[in-house]
Amino acid sequence: MLAIDRHIDEVPVTEPGKVPEAVFGSGDPLVLRGLVHDWPITRAGTTTPAATESYLMQFYAGASVNAVYSDPSHRGRVFYDENVTGFNFQVVSSRLDKVLDDIRAQSHATEPSGIYVGSTEIDRVLPGFRSENDLRLEAEDPLAFIWLGNHSRIAAHFDVPDNIACCVAGRRRFTLFPPSEIVNLYPGPIDFTPAGQIVSMVDFEDPDFDRFPRFRSALEKARVADLEPGDAIYIPSLWWHHVEGMNALNVLVNYWWRRAPAFMDTPMNVLEYALLCIRDLPASEREGWRSLFHYYVFDFDPNDVEHIPRERLGILAPFDDHAARKLRAQLLKKLNR
Repeated sequence: MLAIDRHIDEVPVTEPGKVPEAVFGSGDPLVLRGLVHDWPITRAGTTTPAATESYLMQFYAGASVNAVYSDPSHRGRVFYDENVTGFNFQVVSSRLDKVLDDIRAQSHATEPSGIYVGSTEIDRVLPGFRSENDLRLEAEDPLAFIWLGNHSRIAAHFDVPDNIACCVAGRRRFTLFPPSEIVNLYPGPIDFTPAGQIVSMVDFEDPDFDRFPRFRSALEKARVADLEPGDAIYIPSLWWHHVEGMNALNVLVNYWWRRAPAFMDTPMNVLEYALLCIRDLPASEREGWRSLFHYYVFDFDPNDVEHIPRERLGILAPFDDHAARKLRAQLLKKLNR
């Protein structure tokens, strides 16, 4: 286990189930102790795995889930195979009760097989669950997912949305890094990933500092949090996070939302297209485009375009749904030339 001294800051929870307002304005991760300690699933999760299973199955309506199964030798790590030609696990479409049976069957094994169900929409698989177990995040219009499995190690990755993850059964360890640490985390392929997100190639359980020497620098910026059932963590957009499930049965509920209008596309599309259009230009041209991006995007100041008549601002004007649809149509026409 990595020795990390810096812990994620905590904010007090004055009312269970209500996220403190300070969270939504924070650019840093925060731990919210006891945020969901009064949820029925948490009360079940603090007793026995059997009680957790029984509570979940009250809501199960038979929808299939995608479960990851891996060999005991991988010690719960969900990752690539040795040559990065495939993955070290198999994905099986199964019933949730079958997956829980399989997890229970591994609970007394000295070296259990890894079993993991990630990013599963709660309302589809467990209809009614959120009527008893839910956060008040109405203004954010979040998407709610459930994650469960036995011991698991999910490689450090980032998500575009903001995230609140609630530990409701088993213990979880989160290791976080700011977005600026990307170069020290050795990210893997963009378009060939274990679960859709770019992941760090470093094994946090046994880091190879000869192969990944800059990871030592990343550890200087790392922050860690150990969550018990009832605790939650806020992970801002683009923060890298490595997540470990510590028990024979671990259950987590998370909420994703974006602080952006619905008409905005994901910036990942821009990144991928920039790889095609900008990355391999001569250095002098890239510097020119860097200046353009800073002027029009990263450092944009409306005062800098006051010399343009308002009716001629075009795409420099503030966007709304209509303007976004118009620009998207123009871009599609150019891309399909």
